[in-house]
Amino acid sequence: MKTRKIGKTDIHVSEVAFGCASIGNLYREVDETEAQAVLQAAWDAGIRYFDTAPHYGRGLSELRLGRFLKGRSGHVVSSKVGRILSPAKAPIAEVDGFVNPAQNDVHYDYSGDGIEESFEQSCERLGQSRIDILFVHDIGTYTHGEDNAAHMDAFFSSGYERLVRLKEAGRIGAFGLGVNECQVCLDVMDHGPIDVILLAGRLTLLDRSADPELVPRCLAEGTSLVLGGIFNSGILATGAVAGATYDYGPAPKDVLDRVAELQARAARFDVPLATAALHFALRQQATASILLGTAKPSSLTRNLAAIEQGLPVGADEVLT
Repeated sequence: MKTRKIGKTDIHVSEVAFGCASIGNLYREVDETEAQAVLQAAWDAGIRYFDTAPHYGRGLSELRLGRFLKGRSGHVVSSKVGRILSPAKAPIAEVDGFVNPAQNDVHYDYSGDGIEESFEQSCERLGQSRIDILFVHDIGTYTHGEDNAAHMDAFFSSGYERLVRLKEAGRIGAFGLGVNECQVCLDVMDHGPIDVILLAGRLTLLDRSADPELVPRCLAEGTSLVLGGIFNSGILATGAVAGATYDYGPAPKDVLDRVAELQARAARFDVPLATAALHFALRQQATASILLGTAKPSSLTRNLAAIEQGLPVGADEVLT
């Protein structure tokens, strides 16, 4: 599989990454055998970039990924900071969409000390002393609303500088943001340079809100994009069907109408909508990698086959 460079660093990632939220029991419980099987399928397909987070199953995803990668080499791992885990005070059956997660409570902390504690916890769960890429997870009003001002103050006061120190010390190879919104990226880039942004759902065949400001800024400053949510939480995979989801909820009528138009345009070239969404994400100038997350090897291999097959002659206009 082809690789692409992260920002101005010496880190190269496979152009397709495996997103490990699914193996943290996102929406359904996945047993250890299933989790290891889908990770093996990703590895066998040539994927060498794996993205995880403490948020995914309250640490379960990191633990499972760490077990899989033990003894292997030649891979790149990204994880995230901003959430600190501690033993749960009461049993947790389901939380934040994760079923039967690891039994940990969570609190947010974007200060320097909080970021370092979160980082060290992730290293322990992953079984390694270094993490290639570290994302500041879910900072911004999309997640925190009115509480975000205090989180931004903590990050700008000491969090950002701690990431710089961790990179200088060789504990991380690159850092940036892992978010679902564009404005916070621009705000952080005003504060200081970042290597990479994991942007979920804002540069897709359907939602191009990153195009006006964020993408040109990334290209000008050498900041890479890792694109997550390339199916906008489902609708670009299912099409405009009853029950389709967009942005983690039921798709509104205007979105359904827009997707129906995209689907009709793709159908003229006999291109499945999901295939068009995959190729759109891969072809964006600032894109270093796109995330595919699933607990099913068959789903992963189907999407990889769609990428490998390419688009028919003349079908590029589907992506415009």
